[in-house]
Amino acid sequence: MRGAILMTASMTAYTVNDAFFKALSDELPLFQAIFVRGIAVVACLTVAGIILGQLTLRQSKRDWFFILARAVFELGAAFLFLLALINMPIANVTAILQALPLTVSLAAAVFLGATIGWRRLAAIFIGFIGVLLIIKPGSDGFNVYALYALAAVGFVTARDILVPKISKEVPTMVVAWATAVVVMLGGGAMSLTETWQPLSTLGQLQMAGAVIAILGGSIFSIVAMRHGDIAFVAPFRYSGLIAAVIVGFVFFSEFPDTLTIIGSLIVVGTGIFTLYRDNRIAKRTQIEADSAFN
Repeated sequence: MRGAILMTASMTAYTVNDAFFKALSDELPLFQAIFVRGIAVVACLTVAGIILGQLTLRQSKRDWFFILARAVFELGAAFLFLLALINMPIANVTAILQALPLTVSLAAAVFLGATIGWRRLAAIFIGFIGVLLIIKPGSDGFNVYALYALAAVGFVTARDILVPKISKEVPTMVVAWATAVVVMLGGGAMSLTETWQPLSTLGQLQMAGAVIAILGGSIFSIVAMRHGDIAFVAPFRYSGLIAAVIVGFVFFSEFPDTLTIIGSLIVVGTGIFTLYRDNRIAKRTQIEADSAFN
């Protein structure tokens, strides 16, 4: 239960970060905002890494290749997601991202040779139908930025399937720090194409809130996955969708339409089923391995 509470807190914190960033879009150009937030995040992670003694940059060339490749995909995902976020209802963007368990399972089967049965394939297919209901291609409710959110899912999927390639000896702090640096530098480079704007007092408070929220979300997520049963905790990632609906309604006067709600329920349902099947197969593999060893 502690893990479930922490995961819910993590997803809520990420949604709060999204809300602050969406509000900042009225005042700051996108890439300037990413760069300024990146400076604060990198500074916090650097201090934390030094204090904890986990910011060890002496890693193998192979690990650095996958760490930086992962960071580049994170950079692409951040740009695409935030472009969608400032041009779409926050609940719709969040709902599209709930397809991640489906895309990661499919990518693991295609690129990592993971076993995937007909049940999970069916769940993935049905889940993608749910995504289409959210995006609504060809209808009057279609928003081209929904394709940006879908592309962000692709980038995050590529990011996640690179994680097993990184040696387990590499501290999580190093991966997080390197990712934050790449995103900060990418935002800084792209901000040169924009006209920088001064940050008002309200904007400074919103930026501080975004930094605190994204750091809190990361910390809560890591603690939840390390101290809770993964099979029980993972489905609580979908609590972020509930938080997004509430935040969108209260602060942006947004509420998802009927098709978006139906599509979201389909995506969440198939995602939870996929997580359940993944965990069940992992347990079965572990039991078989233990039996063979004994």
